[in-house]
Parts: sequence; C-alpha cells; structure tokens
Amino acid sequence: MNRRVILQLVCYILRVEALCLLPGAAISLYHREWTACLSLAGVALGTALLSLLTYLFRPVDRQIGAQEGFLITALSWVAVSLTGALPFWVSGAIPSYVDCFFETVSGFTTTGASILSDVEALPYGLLYWRSFTHWLGGMGVLVFLLAVVSMGKGRNSLLHVMRAESPGPQVDKLVPRLQNTAKILYAIYVALTLLQIVFLLAGGMPLFDSVCTSFGTAGTGGFGVKNDSLGGYSPYLQTVCTVFMALFGVNFSVFYLLLTRQFAKAFFNQEVRLYFGIMFLAIAAITWDIHPLFANVGEALHHAAFQVSSIMTTTGFSTADFNLWPGFSKSVLVTLMIIGACAGSTGGGIKVARLLLIWKATRRGVKRMLRPRSVSVVHVDGQMVEEDVLRNTFSYLTLYVLITVASILLISVDEFSVETNLTAVLACINNIGPGLDVVGPTGNYGAFSALSKIILSFDMLAGRLEIFPMLMLFIPAAWRKN
Repeated sequence: MNRRVILQLVCYILRVEALCLLPGAAISLYHREWTACLSLAGVALGTALLSLLTYLFRPVDRQIGAQEGFLITALSWVAVSLTGALPFWVSGAIPSYVDCFFETVSGFTTTGASILSDVEALPYGLLYWRSFTHWLGGMGVLVFLLAVVSMGKGRNSLLHVMRAESPGPQVDKLVPRLQNTAKILYAIYVALTLLQIVFLLAGGMPLFDSVCTSFGTAGTGGFGVKNDSLGGYSPYLQTVCTVFMALFGVNFSVFYLLLTRQFAKAFFNQEVRLYFGIMFLAIAAITWDIHPLFANVGEALHHAAFQVSSIMTTTGFSTADFNLWPGFSKSVLVTLMIIGACAGSTGGGIKVARLLLIWKATRRGVKRMLRPRSVSVVHVDGQMVEEDVLRNTFSYLTLYVLITVASILLISVDEFSVETNLTAVLACINNIGPGLDVVGPTGNYGAFSALSKIILSFDMLAGRLEIFPMLMLFIPAAWRKN
C-alpha cells in the first residue's frame, strides 16, 4: 500500500476545502457577522496549514491501485467532514461538536438530515457554507479535485479513486483522459446549477436564497435556508425545483450524450426510462391518494410531484408535511427512498441501475432453473454486463441490508418509535434527510443521542460512498503493504 500517495491526496482535498471556506467568510464579513467570519477564516487558515503536510511526505511512486483508491476516498470524506464541522463549533452556532460533525457529514453526503430546529438563526456565512457542502459533495470532492488539479505522472491511475467515489454499479470514462471526463462532468454540473439560479431569480427569489437552494438541488441535498424548507415560496419556484431535482437525478453521461447529439442513445437508455417511469407512476398514485387533503386535484398533483421528485432523487426538500399523508402515500415515499436516483447522478439510494440489474439477473436465474443447460447473459442498453458487476451488485445489496438492520438495532436504544428508527436509518443510508414521525419534514435529528448520531453519520458516509470504501477503513488487510 502506498501510504504517501494517500496522504498527499487527502492533503490536496483539505487545501481545496480551505479555499471553499473563504466565500462564506466573505459573506459573513459583508453582513458584519464577526464571530462567524473569524471562525470560517480561522478554520480555512488552519486547514490550509494542515494540508502542507503533503510537502513533508512526497511520494516517490504515484501509482494508485484499487486498495489506495478505496482508502483515499474514505479518508478524504472523513477528513473534510471533521474539518468542515469546525466553523459551526468554533463560532458557537452549534455547541456540540458531535452535532457539528453530523450536520457537516449530512451536508457533504448530500443527505440533508439536520439537528437544527431554527435554521434561520444561523449567520449567513455559515448558511452558505452549509449549503455549499451539498454542491461540493454532490458530484464528489475527489472528482472536483480531478477536474481542477493536475496530478502529474500516474494521474490515470486515479480512475480507481473516481470509481470508489462515484455512485453506481460501474464507472467508466466518457473520454480517453480521466481529467477531461471530470471536467466534462463538472461543466455540466455548473451549467445546470447556474441555469437553476437564473430561473429562481426570474421567479423573484432573493439571490442568496437562489444560490443556496440551487446548491441544495444540484447536490440533491435538501438543506434549506428557511425553517419551512421550500414551503413558503411560490408554486412557480417550487415547480422549478421539482424539475431540476428530477434532472439532477439523471445519469450525467446522458447529458453528455445529448450534448454530443447522440439523441437516440440517450432516449433509449434503459435506466433513465425506468427512472422516469417509476417517478411518473408514483406521482399519479400519490396524487390519487392525497387529493381529498387539498382544495383541488391540481394542488395535490403539485405537492405529489414535488415530494416524489424530492424523495426519489434523495434531495429532501419539502413543501408539505407528508408525515400527515395517508399510509399508502407514505409507503410509496419510503419505497422511493430505497430505490433512489440514477447511477452517475448526484442522487442516493441503491440506484435505479442496480434495480435494473437485479431484475435482469433474477429473470436469468429463473430461466436457468427451467432450462439448466441454457447459456444466457445480462444485457443493458445492448451491452453485456460482466459477471463481476453482477456479483458486486448482490454483494452491495447484502451489505446494505446488514448495515441497515444493525443501525436500526443500535439506535433503537434511544427509545424512539419503530417508524422513527426505520426511516431515520433509511433516510441517512440513502442520503435523503427527512423520514417519518420524529424525523419527518417538520422534525429533526437533534433528539438522538451522540452515539446514534455517530452511527447515522457512518450510515450517511457509507451510503454516499457505496459502502465498500467505508468498510475498508475497518479491515486490517486493507492497510497492509502488498
């Protein structure tokens, strides 16, 4: 194992994080929030100084294998969460460091689960930093590094890092050079974010709110700047967010296909068609179920579309308290929590791509039972899926279930209801944010014990990093030299 290259990349990430803290400090300076300004600037300086360790341990060999890729990814996300929590703690805005860590992990993993009961009490600079963690974590902090930093020799081996961080059963390059792939992904990401800001401004939303809301939508995170999330904004602004949440849940390679005029390939993408099929079916079912609760069917459709788009893309914004909706609608939303968005998007969940693979592999298994000597392979979009991908998919699903069950049992010592514990874990491991009962859209996670918050923080990191990188931290063999 190449420990020096691991330390180098983690330090690079901390340096990027230090720079990202400065806009928040500038915003606090503008609003004369002196404590928040000094906290953000001080943590930025301290983080930058800590990142200078990379010059003391320069690696001779910069090649990165799968082993280093998993550890770099997991350690980087833990490191940025530990340091990113400091401004909240140093400023005194959130007194408990465990709460600060939970809030920051929730931000970077684009979960949107919060311990805050009064979001609007936070200084503007900290509100900006809180929302920006969504945007930075949405596409991935390491993908961002690949897009903006030239790593020199051995950079192509960073594909192992990108595969460890990017969501989905398999990750490939869009173009031959990995850094160009990262730049293309981030160019699409930035363009969609700016486009949403323009639409929100056109609807009369203030600039600060537009930027922070777009960060939360782009990263499919859900941190709002108002206590009622997006409930107080106009139907037009809510509809804009509905559309953009759905767009950010699409595999970004499909946007690349559209930009390169490969329209047929984009339209017939099986994952995207299944994604929108499930979404539209869920909207229709919930609209039918909740229409007696609203003045007319149009209003019910509006709220159903918003919540389905929010939950399926694992964004977590809300316009209504769906905790009060009928049991059928809540069951549909919980199911969407588990399914999630497309692979290669900023959304969470087990991903529609895995659902597609599981269905095709199961169907093949049934055919083999009927015809034991038959030879069949799984195809997606006309391409054969390798057996390793299928094995990894089922391994992921097994670990997903085991971690979910273990987490539910561990946090149940806090004596909340089964509905609270179940949906809290599902909301965290699927990077959604709001659940049901105590952790519903009008509640928060502040009542959980420190131990439960740490467990849920692990769930958020495991869910965002597809489980395997986080597990590698606890496997001794992963730390041994080859």
